[in-house]
This record gives sequence, structure tokens and C-alpha cells, in this order.
Amino acid sequence: MDQPTLRALLRRGDLGLRLISVEGALREGALDRPMRWVHSSDLADPTPFLADDLALLTTGSQLDQQDDAGIKEYVDRLAARGVVGLGFGTGIGFGASGTLAGIPDQLVHACAVAGIPLFEVPYDTPFIAVARAHSEAIAAQAYARRTWALETQRALARAALRPRGLESTLSELARRLEQWVGMFDATGVLVHEHPHGRLPADDVTDLSVRATELITRGGQAGQSLTLGSESFTLFTLGRSGHLRGVIAVGTASLDPEARAVVTSVIAMAGLALEQNDQLERGRRRLRSQVLASLLLDDPTLARRVLGSLPVSPVVVAVADADAPADAIAEWWDRRQAEHGTAVFAASSDEGLTVCVSAGDEDLFDEVATRFGIRLGVSEPEGYGAFSKAHAQAVVALRHNDQGAVRYVDTVASSILTAFATDEARLVAESRLAPIRPHSELEYSLRVWLEHDARYESAAAALGIHRHTLRSRITQAAVLLNLDLSSFPARAELWAALQTARD
Repeated sequence: MDQPTLRALLRRGDLGLRLISVEGALREGALDRPMRWVHSSDLADPTPFLADDLALLTTGSQLDQQDDAGIKEYVDRLAARGVVGLGFGTGIGFGASGTLAGIPDQLVHACAVAGIPLFEVPYDTPFIAVARAHSEAIAAQAYARRTWALETQRALARAALRPRGLESTLSELARRLEQWVGMFDATGVLVHEHPHGRLPADDVTDLSVRATELITRGGQAGQSLTLGSESFTLFTLGRSGHLRGVIAVGTASLDPEARAVVTSVIAMAGLALEQNDQLERGRRRLRSQVLASLLLDDPTLARRVLGSLPVSPVVVAVADADAPADAIAEWWDRRQAEHGTAVFAASSDEGLTVCVSAGDEDLFDEVATRFGIRLGVSEPEGYGAFSKAHAQAVVALRHNDQGAVRYVDTVASSILTAFATDEARLVAESRLAPIRPHSELEYSLRVWLEHDARYESAAAALGIHRHTLRSRITQAAVLLNLDLSSFPARAELWAALQTARD
């Protein structure tokens, strides 16, 4: 049915309204703006008593004594107030020329300049009839939308009972809204859309990025955005801190009835995903128990429960505690389903643990980049040394490097970092306390040790005479009570200097 607009009102044959303005000269959509009400007034300035988006009816009596400038000011005030149309009742008052009936030419010109549609209300049509006709249109539209919402809810309930009920429900929603609807999973991948293939690949990619951002943020939210000429509204699925996906609708605005329908679908989808979550929680508990058995370096139980494991040698990775474990596990599940990648993932006190064959190790870099997380990655090991690989991944994770951190790289950097515990730092600070008030001694010791305890090269690096350096080393040895002529003493001092600095 027609929307409550000025065009719909003009189409009412029983009212006899006639558009005076040239439609082609009006702004695009001027006759199709939603019209909230019809009001009548012959005040010279009715704007204080007008609401937005209404049509004003007048007999023009307030314009009889106005010159061109006065009529222009009157029309400009109406335009500034947001009046969508001006109806002039003919056959009642007098035009600017003093003749009965007719619409003043000055008014026609002023409305054309201001972009306000001007229409004639004939003598036989009471203003109240025009207002009532529009009121009936509003009521009919509201009834039609409520009826649409009720029928849509019934259709969605029937769709939910079909096989693959969630996908069927989303497709039915798209048909009822006459808009594109898509669902993105917890990893930001588009898993269902209707109509299929309607969006360009670039728009799908951009929506995937936005969906991932909403999921990563972790709170329930909605978001409107525009991509090129297309507008979308995004709704998160699931509860705060445990989001399971995003539903996107191809429109930036929804009226109250459509929004209520979409909200019900969001709730329905959230419930369906929550039920799936309950099953998934059971699977996670089982995988955690399997992980515990693998940490005993015996894969027998794991193979009995899972049927198969990634081919040895394997690489183990552990994600940091803030990583979205559900989304990462879902990404690996999809990778396994679509590419046949053998993977085992389970959660433990250390974090999400993922095990893949050594040939798939590079996938850890992709996961770290995609989710913006840190991963500790072990060296390749057999299942008989699974606990060792897991321990290596945990050690690598403790480093502050971003992305996928390999254990082999952390070992190559310095073995001393493995001993840089709070206790070790405390011991180092105490051991170096006697020389801390003498900063030149500590710095000289460090440079001397870096130059393999050679006085000539160390003195040159410090810019001092070798005898001065020798005196400083002797003084430091006395303060520290160390015989620095022995290698064990120098090794202990170097470890203390490195640990205290770190």
C-alpha cells in the first residue's frame, strides 16, 4: 500500500487535490518524504506551533496585504521549519490581486524557489477531510506493518522447524525484509547468506573485518555502516564475553516492526548457538582430558577417543590467556573441514593448546595475525615427547614478542633469559649492591667482560688508560669479594649484571 506521503495524499481522487508546483522542478523525493501530519493555519507565522514533516493548509487570508517580500519571508519560514507541502484552499479568500479564488503568483514563485510543493485544495474539500484522510492512511499503514510483523513471525517460526533451521530462518528473514541477510561465525567468516552471491567479494571482505572487530570487542552491540552505495546493520550473536557470530542486514534503517522481527531472529539464533555451545562444552571437556593423557607422553588414549591425531612429528602451540579460544578453535575446525588439516586443540590451565603436524607449522603465523594474539610454538617432537613440546611452547609464550614466538628463537637469543626470574633478579641486585654507588665501576666491569677481560680493547672502548681500567677492576673485585682472575667468578658476575639489567 502507499506510504503516508504527500504523493499518496494527492492520489486520493475523493479529495480533488491538485499539484500546482512543477514536479520536475522540485527536489528529488520531495513528494515522497514521510508525512507525519496535516495541519491548517492562517497565521502570518504559524511555525512556533508546527511539528516537523507535516503539510500545512491555508486559505491565504494572511497574505492579502503582503507584498512579494512578505510572501517570500512567509514561505522561507515554512521551509526552515521542515514543512513538506503547502495546501492553498481556493474559492474561500482573496488572492493578492483581490480577485475571488486563484492562488497568488507570488506564492507560486516563492514555493518554487524554496522547494516546497504547493497544491490546491478545492472549495468543496474541507481541510478537516484532508487531515482525516491522512490520519486514516497513517492508521492503515500501522495496521499493515503490525500484520506484516505477525505474519513474518509465523513464517520464521515455521522456517525454524525445517532441517538446518537457523539457515532457513535467516533466508526467510531476507525474503520478508526484501534485503540481503548474512551470518558471520565467530571467526568472521561468512557462513550463510541470502540471496546467495548478491554482494561483491570486496563488500563481503569488509563486512567480515567489521564482524571480526565486533566479536573481538566482546560486548553485545549493533553497528550501522556504509560500503560504497550499500548500507548495512550488524547485530552480534551470543552474550557479552561469549559472542558466537554476527548477523548483517542490508539496510541502515529498520522501522520498529522490522527491528522487532530482527531482534526475535537474533534471540532465536543466539539460543540455537547456545545449545550448540552446550554440546561444544562437552567436547571441550573431553579434549581437555585427552590433552592430559598426551602430556603423559602416551597417545594411546587419544587415538582411541579421537580415532586419529596429526602425523608425527608434531608442533605444539599455546595461546595467551586473552586469546578468543572459541573463535580460534572454530577457525581450526573449519580449516580441518575445508582443507583436511589434521589438528588437535584443547584448553588447559596454561591456555588453548593446538597441535599440528610439523608441515603445517606456518599456520600458527596466520592464526596469530588474524586474531592479533601471541602464540608460543615448540620445536617438532614425537608424541613420546609431547610434554616436552608443550613445555617449550609455554616457555616461548612467556616472551613479550608479538605473533607466533618459536621456542628455538628464544633459546638462540640467550639462555640467561630462562633464569631471569624475580628471585634471580633479587639475588643479582644484592650481589651487585656494593658497587652500585660507583656507577663507573659497574659500567667498566660490563665493558671489560664484553671484551673477554682484555684490558687494552676494553680501555679503548671506554676511552680511558688501561692502567685506570685495571685499577677500577681491582677496586670492584675488592668490593664484591670476588677473584676476577678466575672464569667461574667472571661468569657469575656477568650473569648477575645481565639479570639485574633485564
